[in-house]
Amino acid sequence: MSFEKLAEIIFPEVKNPREYYIEKYPNRNLKEGAKVTRYAPSPTGFQHIGGVYAALINERLASQTEGVFYLRIEDTDQKREVQGAIEDTIKTMHNFGMDFSEGMTGQETSKGEYGPYRQSQRADIYNTFAKDLLIKGLAYPCFATPEELAELREKQVANKITPGYYGEYAKFRDITEEEALKRIENGEKYIIRLKSPGNPEKRVEFHDLIKGDISFPENNQDIVLIKGDGLPTYHFAHAIDDYLMKTTDVIRGEEWLSSLPIHVQLFEVLGFEAPRYAHIPTIMKQDGGSKRKLSKRKDAEAAVSYYKEVGYPTVTVIEYLLNIVNSTFEEWRAENPTTVYHEFEIHLEKMGKSGALFDLVKLNDVAKDRIALMKASDVYDNYIAWAKEFDEEMYKLVTENEEMSKEIFNIDKEGPKPRKDFAKWDEVKEKIFYFFDELFYKETLEQVELPKGLTIEAAKAIIEVYKNELNFNAGSQEAWFEDLKVIGANLGYCANRKEFKANPDQYKGMISDVAGAVRIALAHRTNTPDLYTIMQILGEEKVRERFEKFLSL
Repeated sequence: MSFEKLAEIIFPEVKNPREYYIEKYPNRNLKEGAKVTRYAPSPTGFQHIGGVYAALINERLASQTEGVFYLRIEDTDQKREVQGAIEDTIKTMHNFGMDFSEGMTGQETSKGEYGPYRQSQRADIYNTFAKDLLIKGLAYPCFATPEELAELREKQVANKITPGYYGEYAKFRDITEEEALKRIENGEKYIIRLKSPGNPEKRVEFHDLIKGDISFPENNQDIVLIKGDGLPTYHFAHAIDDYLMKTTDVIRGEEWLSSLPIHVQLFEVLGFEAPRYAHIPTIMKQDGGSKRKLSKRKDAEAAVSYYKEVGYPTVTVIEYLLNIVNSTFEEWRAENPTTVYHEFEIHLEKMGKSGALFDLVKLNDVAKDRIALMKASDVYDNYIAWAKEFDEEMYKLVTENEEMSKEIFNIDKEGPKPRKDFAKWDEVKEKIFYFFDELFYKETLEQVELPKGLTIEAAKAIIEVYKNELNFNAGSQEAWFEDLKVIGANLGYCANRKEFKANPDQYKGMISDVAGAVRIALAHRTNTPDLYTIMQILGEEKVRERFEKFLSL
């Protein structure tokens, strides 16, 4: 059965045959093996870390094969569109080191020869192929009302029959052209459905680039191709777009795996060669004794904005995600500590087949490693860029004391094992505040951390003597520490651990207690970088001033 007259009535504006678009979008002129991938979000919200994860895989595969990575906006559900979501997508991906070869560049702008890259602007293309399927008897208009469909589903569920619109349950599957024309003339609303040729008794064998060989029953559902508003469904639009835009590899979340029978069938019905598919495992989170999907509602780290707000350098998030993609990245990074991550090649077949576990503790480890390898000037630049937006007080203090701040960020950085103080920029303030009088002198005695076993009275007694005997210009860390040991010994503190353990009653404590007293007088904290270095950065005048202030607390 064909519907040539009906097709003209339904799609009067379609003038070109399907061959017009097939010729308009020729094969890309790329080297052999180059992959064409895409990131194709719906503009219904702001970016999720899972979106960055999927985009990163697509971008890396295209980049490492000298292919094309493009942005397509799938906005056929226009009621749910969020203003600014497209710009947010583009900005987010750019911030995470991913720029599109072609596709949307703004709300209404794009670049590339395979557009439009916004589905709402491709209606004529979809209608052309829908009209062709109608003429060939592979699609039909369906006049079933929402109430009829709901009633059908209720009956199917009650009778334990697979729910859906198919076979004998597809009321308008075998509608005649005459009846369809009459209903349209009467003003009845309709949609366009696929007349599925599938038989669920038969199975389709398929190779997924991540999951491996899989099989599934053929699709027999008469899915919707064109909705009542004239826009296509995701299923129909994506098949046409991926073919015309010459997508070679569709890499998407495994939640789409159940739709694969429909998509494979659509490519066959349309007469297109299907792209390769890879279904990425869902990002999971450990929650108590079980795993669950990372949730926008429950988990702050699900939102991309979280990483900017707390100050993770984007490169550290990327490298953590690459480690989820291929666990071999960690070993590669250890062997290539200063090489840019672009040199690492990802391989889909090496991805885990089950849910990838997102672990903030592991992310912190990765971030600390990367920040530790940054030059002090780069840490400074990155930090003030973050602080300018999220901590005005620190931005002012750090930029007004640029030279000192760079010295702080350079502490123990140039040795074979650089310090790993920070995982993210919102941790910096607490760890360096004591260098700035404006922050340090706000603290009260109750905020001073005391070393275990050392009372505030004992600490003050140490500082009372130490401030007078300190030789600030000892010349080296070693000479300074020898002086401290002598002062400590004169105060009754032991420099030898074995001796102290053997005769604890003969001593007030260990030399470490003396150093601890100096540390809390200067920093109010028990865990800091090398004490001698801190004193050199503060300078003698400020060190002696702090000893006096400490004694007056």
